[in-house]
Amino acid sequence: MSKQDQYTMTDPRTQYDSEHTHYNSDQPDPALDKKLDPSADHGETTYRGSERLKGRKALVTGGDSGIGRAVAIAFAREGADVVINYLPSEKVDGESTLEILKEAGVSAKGIAGDIKEEDFCVSLVDEAKGFLDGLDIVVNNAGKQQFVEDIENLTTEQFRTTFETNVFAMFWITKAAAKYMPPGGSIINSTSIQSYQPSPGLLDYASTKGAITSFTKSCAKMLIEKGIRVNGVAPGPIWTPIQQSGGQAPGKLPNFGENTPIGRVGQPAELAPAYVYLASQESSYVTAEILGVTGGKHLP
Repeated sequence: MSKQDQYTMTDPRTQYDSEHTHYNSDQPDPALDKKLDPSADHGETTYRGSERLKGRKALVTGGDSGIGRAVAIAFAREGADVVINYLPSEKVDGESTLEILKEAGVSAKGIAGDIKEEDFCVSLVDEAKGFLDGLDIVVNNAGKQQFVEDIENLTTEQFRTTFETNVFAMFWITKAAAKYMPPGGSIINSTSIQSYQPSPGLLDYASTKGAITSFTKSCAKMLIEKGIRVNGVAPGPIWTPIQQSGGQAPGKLPNFGENTPIGRVGQPAELAPAYVYLASQESSYVTAEILGVTGGKHLP
């Protein structure tokens, strides 16, 4: 796997070695980065910061692994203090991420809990704001994704919990955070290519991502009255634990990402700069937008 930083010119088709033959689907849900095979690049040894977020205060849900870990690492190396949230069962990944964040010389804290619960979402925001002594960046990233091939096997329970995790939690956290965030603050929601090009077998997940996209655009027009920008990032096929723990059909994993124009799966580290841009003042005239990071499977 490539270990170049984000500034080195590289052919994007070969920036990361494929290793597709090693992909498997033997992780239980919730998945752990510690068990991910092959491992993913979150920017641990590749992301170099330049103080683009110096002094900022950020909350990142799902910050223990995958895209959330990559975003938290990038934010910390850009100078932001960071609070990450994760499930109690993901503590081992959360602690590993916190070690990396603290090495950047910023304040960092992990708060374990289930964002399907409204009371926890409110307390999460309050605790993060207290630890950080403020809050000006919120990344609603945590998500649930489980592949179900036949609609007859898609249970009401799964449909409900996918919406609670992906949509309701975003609403509760955004509502709780907006009262604390100053003008210039930024909220970034993780949506997906599934919002625009939904796959069979991801009916509930794709539906939530469509809701997130619409929520982002509507909320942006509401919160700009407070000077808060709201945007989203839509990843394409990215190699994270969620894919290896039932997020994709097992037979799809060996060739996961090969149907993109770039021809390979994406790495979490390749998402982080998009979030940094949307969190920074560089994107001051950008709100109600969805930024695609899809390997060429472009958004409409």
